[in-house]
Amino acid sequence: MSLPEHAYRSIAPNLRICCTLTGMWQVSGGHGPIDPTKAVDAMIAYHDAGFTTWDLADHYGPAEDFIGAFRRRLAATRGQAALESTCAFTKWVPQPGPMTRPVVERAVDISLRRMDVSALDMLQFHWWDYQDQRYLDAFEALAALQQAGKLRHLGLTNFDTAHLAELVGRGLPIVTNQVQYSLIDRRPEVQMAAFCQTHQVGLLAYGTLCGGLLGDKYLGQPEPTRTELRTASLQKYKRMIDLWGGWALFQELLAVLRQLADRHQSSIATIALRAILDRPAVAGVIVGARLGVAEHRDATAAVFALALDERDHQDIDAVLARSNDLFQRIGDCGDEYRR
Repeated sequence: MSLPEHAYRSIAPNLRICCTLTGMWQVSGGHGPIDPTKAVDAMIAYHDAGFTTWDLADHYGPAEDFIGAFRRRLAATRGQAALESTCAFTKWVPQPGPMTRPVVERAVDISLRRMDVSALDMLQFHWWDYQDQRYLDAFEALAALQQAGKLRHLGLTNFDTAHLAELVGRGLPIVTNQVQYSLIDRRPEVQMAAFCQTHQVGLLAYGTLCGGLLGDKYLGQPEPTRTELRTASLQKYKRMIDLWGGWALFQELLAVLRQLADRHQSSIATIALRAILDRPAVAGVIVGARLGVAEHRDATAAVFALALDERDHQDIDAVLARSNDLFQRIGDCGDEYRR
């Protein structure tokens, strides 16, 4: 299996990504045990299938170490040139505190060592408390480390529009902002997407499949209890569905998505991914994988053979129009982490 050329796009100079990034949150714990050898085997299979872009973080358990092992295996079995076609975006999620250049550089050096690279492809920065304005010091230091060659590109994670605009206004180099974005959570459409389009910042969407809830498995099923939601992802996104409109309305959405899937000989998950990839400012969607346990390469690849038309989007929008406004209930992108 290989992906078509339109599965890839350049989002910055010398930064070409697969539009469906493989997310590694599910190796961090809360989703069951992961065997390191099987995980790296799966990563090679993803690469061979054309999924060349990885999303991870410094706090995703062994994720950065897996990237290092994967890169070594890839070079040994596919040749050193194969490394040029893969990229891995890690995150730095520090606790608020002094953000001097040595502090920031030590964190970057840890990721460099774990991932076994001379420069990070992109570092995505998260900050917990905007009232502590040392995030400005941190990002200035990261920009200096970019100039020094320790990282190639800079992005953000879960920044709201106002604070993204603050950094952009300072002339700082921001390629992406990673935010929760799905048919359930459309908060980026209120303010974020328009700003990003204007300032050429790409959105990387996570939670697009709501941890697997936006899939055929849950169509026609009774509302799951907390004990039946056995992973951190399922628990997190079930709470979002409750805020959005509840299980009955969610079943209506799944039914409409199934009708569209029948129309296109596809699946609910593929329709849900395509719908978000079609949104303005979206550079890519992140599809999580329990590496070595559960992967969905074929279903994810199918998104690139699917085109939704105006009628499809209207059918989806007819259900979404009856949901609650999550922007009013939660706030802007990332505000759920700062309440």
